[in-house]
Amino acid sequence: MKYPEVAGFDALLPRLGEFDAIIDVRSEAEFALDHIPGAINCPVLNNDERILVGTLYKQTSAFDAKKVGAPIIARNIAHHIDTLFHDKPRDWRPLVYCWRGGNRSGAMALIMARIGWPVAQLEGGYKNYRAWVSAALAEPPAVDFRVVCGPTGSGKSRLLETLDGIGAQVLDLEQLAAHRGSVLGHLPNEPQPSQKMFETLVLARLRSFDLARPVFVEAESKKVGNLRVPDAVMTRMRAAPCIDLQLARPARVRLLMEDYRHFCADPSVLADQLVHLTLVHGRAKIADWQAMAQGGALPALVDELLVQHYDPAYLRSIDRNFAQYPQAQVVELADIGAEDFLAAARRLHATPA
Repeated sequence: MKYPEVAGFDALLPRLGEFDAIIDVRSEAEFALDHIPGAINCPVLNNDERILVGTLYKQTSAFDAKKVGAPIIARNIAHHIDTLFHDKPRDWRPLVYCWRGGNRSGAMALIMARIGWPVAQLEGGYKNYRAWVSAALAEPPAVDFRVVCGPTGSGKSRLLETLDGIGAQVLDLEQLAAHRGSVLGHLPNEPQPSQKMFETLVLARLRSFDLARPVFVEAESKKVGNLRVPDAVMTRMRAAPCIDLQLARPARVRLLMEDYRHFCADPSVLADQLVHLTLVHGRAKIADWQAMAQGGALPALVDELLVQHYDPAYLRSIDRNFAQYPQAQVVELADIGAEDFLAAARRLHATPA
């Protein structure tokens, strides 16, 4: 019984909705690094088993590796069918893929086809998909960006969240990157995704937008934490119309105290992070700021950081990097309450594209 192969991700893309499940049979570590959106992970070789079989393949022979790997793969496929797929009807249609569309996905597809399910295998596997992502991000969808600018603490992320909540189209790069963007922007207990996974998430969001409507995005640097914004996306952002979000500095301090509660709960973590600013401000200044953090003078420290570090850095970069900033639409926030952001979001959402 022969099961069909889908030749190339470009050919598959219009047909993804035809499948009832997308099954990634690679190991847990490979899946965590990146995968096709919506895929479920059903490893036919788990992390340790893949290392075992791969080592045999390299150090002994392909025959010995297959002899050891085959029963492991068979047991794992049987487990997945017993626990996940035993109740699926005859017309249930899965798509299966592995790294290159070879032995691992072939084994799963063969058994599913023997059972009688109309299974398909992605030719070229994840490698095929990854090449498609890279090519698609080199020429991303021509979305109509509206870039939300403003100094640190002005509420850009909250405004994007509010815009999303009222039905506007939003590309929240910091949310996708699990990072707030600055040197102090690491989110506790939330690791950043891999670069490849970040690119998968960005492309999925871009492809979901209605090109006839604007897309709101925050003015970012080229990197969000450890992750790089795709070059072509950044180029389009920097050429787009801008929104200048303005908020009084005392309110910005209060907003940052709310958003960075983890530093308030454990000032020693903030003191450690401030070391990253040593090259810019020198050891004496960093020692002063660390003492303020440890001494509980957090509002005063945040105000100093805004005046001496973040605001000058913002002013140096914004005109240089965002061509339309001098003509930006000004949006003033009276305060940092939910109603303030809702009023601003409604005004922006109602503005004709």
